[in-house]
Amino acid sequence: MLDLPPLARFGGLVATGLLDVTSDPAALDSAGFWAVAADFEGSLVCARFADVRTEPVPAPVPGQWQGPTPGDWTSSLDHAAYTAGVRRIRAHIAAGEVYQANLCRVLSAPLAPDADIDALTALLARGNPAPYAGTIRLPRHGVEIATASPELFLRRTGPVIESGPIKGTGRTEADLLDKDHAENVMIVDLVRNDLGRVCATGTVTVPDLCVVEKHPGLVHLVSTVRGELPADTGWPELLAAAFPPGSVTGAPKTSALTIIEALETAPRGPYCGGIGWVDADRATAQLAVGIRTFWTDRAEGVLRFGTGAGITWGSDPEREWQETELKAARLLAVASGQYGDAYESGRTL
Repeated sequence: MLDLPPLARFGGLVATGLLDVTSDPAALDSAGFWAVAADFEGSLVCARFADVRTEPVPAPVPGQWQGPTPGDWTSSLDHAAYTAGVRRIRAHIAAGEVYQANLCRVLSAPLAPDADIDALTALLARGNPAPYAGTIRLPRHGVEIATASPELFLRRTGPVIESGPIKGTGRTEADLLDKDHAENVMIVDLVRNDLGRVCATGTVTVPDLCVVEKHPGLVHLVSTVRGELPADTGWPELLAAAFPPGSVTGAPKTSALTIIEALETAPRGPYCGGIGWVDADRATAQLAVGIRTFWTDRAEGVLRFGTGAGITWGSDPEREWQETELKAARLLAVASGQYGDAYESGRTL
């Protein structure tokens, strides 16, 4: 493995000069610029950097990233296991135990020992630009993440908090079903409740509901939930109330998490967690939901990527499997350096 310096990128922001690393969310209320990586399972890494500047993501350098081919990837849940899981969630819904649950699978492929996650970032910026793209490279702390997330988990501007849950995915707007709209409304209600636990009474609103957003290769339904934090409420309280993100768990959240633990065979890690930055000096922040996300597992020598779908009573198991394929296809092709030919041909990856 290359001995690469710590680094974080978020859009046009670049942070270097690592000062310290902690797992204490209270540090985010202190001072400085922090890169934040929160695993779905609850592990938190906060890294404070000395130097923050604005610069574009560098252009890809031919040969710098040697990624896996589309055929190298294996899934923690194969087609049969995933569709069986969808049917099992529908049984839980029929029994009144849950209204919706997100079922995910983790894909793995061999990773070159000298692979630099920042070189993958350059490919993602060109092949799958995303509003909440980010990279955190902390190899000595076991964190190497590159995300092309389209989804806002938490944005902070002073006391104002916003979340942008996504539910509903199709190749085009015509593919979106009534089920997608119903699922989005369910999760918006969950996020309202999450933020309502810490926001001032009466401040939680939904400025946008089920807006169609276009992203590379697909469309999503996106809503906005907004609230205002009291002066004595900080990051420990906010993360405790909102984490893990409601759009990648289900409703009710506690029941959905129990079902997820029983059905999924691999930890999600940074996938479906929170990835982004906090500027404690300016009381601003932007954390993405860690979807469309790659991360390294150096101990196993693999690159990982997660994909999933929200399951409701109206879900068709085969359609949900195909949604997970759609969400993965372009990103895996980008990581292989073949995104143009592979994605446009409609090949499943």
